[in-house]
Order: sequence, then structure tokens, then C-alpha cells
Amino acid sequence: MRFRQSLCNPCRKGFPSLKLGNQAAQRHFRETIFMAEHHTGPVETGAPMDYKEHEKTYDMFIASAKYGSMLLIVLLLAMTAGFFGGAGLLGGLFVFIILLAAGIFLLR
Repeated sequence: MRFRQSLCNPCRKGFPSLKLGNQAAQRHFRETIFMAEHHTGPVETGAPMDYKEHEKTYDMFIASAKYGSMLLIVLLLAMTAGFFGGAGLLGGLFVFIILLAAGIFLLR
């Protein structure tokens, strides 16, 4: 009786097919796939954190979210004024520029 050779994915170890009678292969499969690894040592490994760069990136993200949200709201208000308010293209553009300047001034 021949067994089909199969590989265990995490460790690439060769085992005969994981059939009912192969307890060694089944035990190895359970231990490498379903068991959590227990690490001993420091939790933070690798390069140390650059907190100054982290804070700069966070501040840039917050600023872009704040100004991006304001820009979308101003654009929607200008489109509303231009299309539904009867202001037309130039009126909508005027509303957009005025509200954009006010938003940038207020969010600084």
C-alpha cells in the first residue's frame, strides 16, 4: 500500500497522507496549524519606534481628514446653490470660493 506524499504548509515537512491511521501526521498537523505559538521574550521586537515621525504622520492624517471633509461639504453646498438654487455656474463657483476661504480660515 503506497501513501501519497503531502506537505505540511507551515513547516513544509513531508508526511504521508493525513488519513485516519497516521497519528504522527495528524498530531503534527494539529500542533502546527491549530495551536498558538508561545513566545518568550520581549513583546516589541524589531526596530524601535520613531515616535516623532509617528506623531507627524498622525497630525498629517488628521489635517487631511479635516480639510478633505470640509472641501467635500463646501463642494456639495456650492453644487446645491448652482443647480437647485438658481445661481448657475458662476454663482455656484462664487459660493464655492467664499465657503472654501471661510472653511480654511475657521479650521486653522
